[in-house]
Amino acid sequence: MPIQMLLVDDHEIVRIGLKHTLTKSDIVVSAEAGNMTNGFQVFKSAKFDVVLVDVRLPDGDGLQLLSKIKLEKPTQNSLVISAYDNPTYLAKAVAYGANGFLLKSDPISRIVDSIRRAASGEILWTKEEMRKIAGGLSGLQKSDMEIPLTARENEVLQQLSNGLTNKEIAMALGISYETVKEHVQHLLRKIGVSDRTQAAVWAVRRNLV
Repeated sequence: MPIQMLLVDDHEIVRIGLKHTLTKSDIVVSAEAGNMTNGFQVFKSAKFDVVLVDVRLPDGDGLQLLSKIKLEKPTQNSLVISAYDNPTYLAKAVAYGANGFLLKSDPISRIVDSIRRAASGEILWTKEEMRKIAGGLSGLQKSDMEIPLTARENEVLQQLSNGLTNKEIAMALGISYETVKEHVQHLLRKIGVSDRTQAAVWAVRRNLV
């Protein structure tokens, strides 16, 4: 039986290219969508062996879509794919229950193999990826405490957890790069973590992102 896959990616050229490549395999892109809203509607309309979701979508975060999918069907096999090797994305993908994380620059053989393995329910996280996430989880000594954040700190945490750099956060919030840098450093100290990955895990655990 062919593996039935839902593909959610906002770039049509990516969807066309991947579908063409998969015609030579036992994987069928039986449905596709270009944004989070349509992706969730399509997901609810049929059964899929695996869902492949891009991180950056025009109407939201692909990881938010993954969260909604998991709430709808906790056993759904899924993979996250991105052009960016961002540890924040890894942290959120693990937290939301993805089977694994792919880069668009990965060899097609790895992508095909990962889709097959994920469709069978296999967990694909590598030791290096889990080391990054474990580091984030182990640094949360203050995680069980109520830590009030200011409105600006919440804004910075939201942007940081979405994988934005300090420069991108500065542009998004209309403040200077140096101000963002100070906010990030203060935020990390305040919540008791040492890096952005740990901050993302902290935020995910509290349903703040």
